[in-house]
Amino acid sequence: MSTDSQSTLAQPAADVRPAGIDPRGPRFAAAVTSVVLAAVLLLAPHPVGVALLGVQTAVFAVAALRGVARSPYAALYRAVLQPRLGRPTELEDPAPPRFAQAVGLAFAATALVAFLAGATLVGQVAVGLALVAALLNAVFAFCLGCELYLLAVSIRARFASPYSTTDQANTHH
Repeated sequence: MSTDSQSTLAQPAADVRPAGIDPRGPRFAAAVTSVVLAAVLLLAPHPVGVALLGVQTAVFAVAALRGVARSPYAALYRAVLQPRLGRPTELEDPAPPRFAQAVGLAFAATALVAFLAGATLVGQVAVGLALVAALLNAVFAFCLGCELYLLAVSIRARFASPYSTTDQANTHH
């Protein structure tokens, strides 16, 4: 077995998880998202701001549904920044960032519907919350949605039974 970290990290686990992603990609995406959401806060409810929010909502949807490595911001990162930075020393599980994108999608979609319905304050609050989360990732490398994902996995594991329902029925005395 090779000692380089790329081959070690890219090997699938026993549960056949996808290979990891460059952790700098989601941070770059968070930076771009922060700029877009700040512009939305400045422009909305003007149609240009709402249209910009629609684009960001679509970006979140692609990342949440197809995976963060397939998002437009990931393609931009791979084309522009990654060649200058070189290969990452470690890879990251794509599941937490994908969940974070789904959370972003929920806030952006809520904001979009609110702006379209004339509920400007609700739209601004939803965009503001998404912006805070994006800024935390972009500036401090703290992915709030990723932490929520890990918390949910931990809670689910804590309450999961080690036996299936049929095993439990067969083990009663």
